[in-house]
Amino acid sequence: MITDDQQDLYEHHHIVVDRGQTPLRIDKFLQEKLSGVSRNKIQAATHAGCIVVNGHTAKANYKVKPLDEISVLLPEPPHELDIRPEPIAIDVVYEDNDVIVVNKPAGLVVHPGVGNFTGTLLNGLLFHMQGTSSKPFLVHRIDKDTSGLLLVAKNEEAQVFLAKQFFDHTTERKYLALVWGDFTDNDGTIVGRIGRSPQDRRVMCVYPDEDDIPDELKRGKHAVTHWHVEERFGYVSLISCRLETGRTHQIRAHMRHIGHPLFNDSAYGGDVILKGTTFTKYKQFVQNCFQILPRQALHATTLGFVHPTTGKTMHFACPLPADIQTCIDRWRTYTANRQN
Repeated sequence: MITDDQQDLYEHHHIVVDRGQTPLRIDKFLQEKLSGVSRNKIQAATHAGCIVVNGHTAKANYKVKPLDEISVLLPEPPHELDIRPEPIAIDVVYEDNDVIVVNKPAGLVVHPGVGNFTGTLLNGLLFHMQGTSSKPFLVHRIDKDTSGLLLVAKNEEAQVFLAKQFFDHTTERKYLALVWGDFTDNDGTIVGRIGRSPQDRRVMCVYPDEDDIPDELKRGKHAVTHWHVEERFGYVSLISCRLETGRTHQIRAHMRHIGHPLFNDSAYGGDVILKGTTFTKYKQFVQNCFQILPRQALHATTLGFVHPTTGKTMHFACPLPADIQTCIDRWRTYTANRQN
């Protein structure tokens, strides 16, 4: 019996071995059960600790027995799309034989899909890796109009190893965001289940995590965001967010949930004047800021992970892009003039 549970970029298989199963190495058993998954990928998943039998991490030479309960975590299988190399400029922060870290600009879609079959980051990475044995394998994503650091594996073994870290939330990820409103405290944590809106599946909603409801009946997925105020501008605030989980639109949905939508986030209500005065000059100032920053003010500024081959902890940081930095400078000047 096999059941699948999709969790963001990861595919979680739960298998209960049949009563009549004869002893068989787990990699061979899973290769028979999981169509389209190579034995190399299964072996990489075993090495990365992504295969659990009866609650314990399975060793490569384990032989399955009747009624064993097997859980398998694998990165999302590739979409059935003909992704072709395209000469797209890519800001490479770091690269070796196993991983590539890029600083993704706002406006660039990560993976081809409906409405974006070409001109994506993956198209550009395929072009970048032409002439080598490497291919790009996603382990996480950031939104089209979010800028910043993105980690991509260059082989299946690295993908599985890194995917386990993202699934277990052991990676380090920090974002900078400009949001509407001021905060009473300097730090806080948002806990709320995130799932698609029943009215508009393009956006996410935050659902309560009631203790008296079984997990299988709860809407959305568990999500935790830690925030810290970096700078206050009265009507807007610059905050940093550390993700404990990695749900779709997590920061955007969580910040709207607590009444602080991201500045100029059209999908979550941040593209209108939510705080401030009624003066025409102020309205014009905000509209000018919207023109400077024509997207949500969100940037993935730091990224940390354990390297799949060396085992060393890697850490990367990249500064704010010009559009967010210019907008912040404008708010800083506006706030200083208002206080004088």
